[in-house]
Amino acid sequence: MKQKIHPKTHLINVTCACGNAFETISTSSEMKVEVCAACHPFFTGTQRFVDTTGRVEKFKQKLDAQKKAAEKKAKKVAPKATEEAPK
Repeated sequence: MKQKIHPKTHLINVTCACGNAFETISTSSEMKVEVCAACHPFFTGTQRFVDTTGRVEKFKQKLDAQKKAAEKKAKKVAPKATEEAPK
């Protein structure tokens, strides 16, 4: 095995958003996480909402906004086309 090619490891503190902290070995100097075993719903048995709107709701809102913008643009273009048409 080659010498001096492996990164140095450190004993670091991992801090969770819930306030829990624990020690582990890592190549980085510090680590912050959003969810740990103390606050994850699988381990605690309780349900917790991370954000108020999920991915599906955000997608639907984005899609509705695009549809409204397309309808607004179509309304602006449509009357001009009918007025300019020769009879």
